[in-house]
Amino acid sequence: MSVRNRLIGEQAGLGLFLLLSIVLLLVAVAAGTGIGEMSIPLDATFFAVTNRLGWSAVEIDPIFQSVIWDYRLSRALVAACCGAGLALCGAILQSLLRNALAEPYVLGVSAGASTGAVAIMILGLGAGAVTLSAGAFAGALAAFVFVALLSDGARAGAGKTILAGVAASQLFNALTAYVVSTSGNAQQARDVMFWLLGSFGGVRWPEFELALVVVLIGLAVSLYFARALDAFAFGDDAAASLGIPVDAVRVILFGVTALVTATIVSMVGSIGFVGLVVPHAARFIVGPSHMRLLPTCAVTGAIFLVVADIVSRVVLPQQVLPIGVVTALVGVPFFSVILYRSQRAK
Repeated sequence: MSVRNRLIGEQAGLGLFLLLSIVLLLVAVAAGTGIGEMSIPLDATFFAVTNRLGWSAVEIDPIFQSVIWDYRLSRALVAACCGAGLALCGAILQSLLRNALAEPYVLGVSAGASTGAVAIMILGLGAGAVTLSAGAFAGALAAFVFVALLSDGARAGAGKTILAGVAASQLFNALTAYVVSTSGNAQQARDVMFWLLGSFGGVRWPEFELALVVVLIGLAVSLYFARALDAFAFGDDAAASLGIPVDAVRVILFGVTALVTATIVSMVGSIGFVGLVVPHAARFIVGPSHMRLLPTCAVTGAIFLVVADIVSRVVLPQQVLPIGVVTALVGVPFFSVILYRSQRAK
């Protein structure tokens, strides 16, 4: 009975934490919608949203209506989706590779997706069904294959996998720079280089709809394989002994990670360290069980990136920092601490 009561208490605590996190996410999105270069009264911000939702019919300045609905709200919601997706990818990769430092940016997956997206943008490769996201997906898969071949996949140690990721990042960043330098004009080069650092400036409602669908698919698939992800923490042999088809599950989850990362990179560029910081923070709060960890990562990652986007807009007067700069200022010290602790553990 005591064990049953403890489990009920843990579930109630998790439910309360997720509820509070969702409330905090709504507050963060509201702050992201209200904060910007143009000063807009709070009541106008509120009615701009409720008017478009059909909940009110209050007359406000059409410029305020457009800025709030078409720019700020869509931007905040895309930031939330991207934060949730990157945090999910980090949690999946850390489990599959049994590596505390694994995440799309560190492993070069984001760099590969950037190369694929830039090739579509500047070279105009493909036609018809070949889109920016498809090019980014191909680049992300290429980066996965490169890192797997170089590091011997899940059997590699943490240091070897990270070195393979560094090599992949350098290779694909060099390919991206080559494509931009040789095939794009000066304006294209400037736009692409700024975009590669991460920017929510050009996102609108279509990008939110795509990001929401892809992230929900990623969350659903990863939750379906939550038991397998728990087993991977003990190694491939342990997972296979529990009846889990190790190779098939790994291919599916790597594919989902590549899809989510590629979609995000194709819309907002390469944003690093979200997938590193958030899963570790989530494990500290809810423990290692992926049935609890994955939704916690999604909500916490969404809050983290919305707040980071707000900081990127207000830290410098009349300027917007690339979002990747803000996340790196948080992620690099965190990365250093984890790397130091892993070396001490040896």
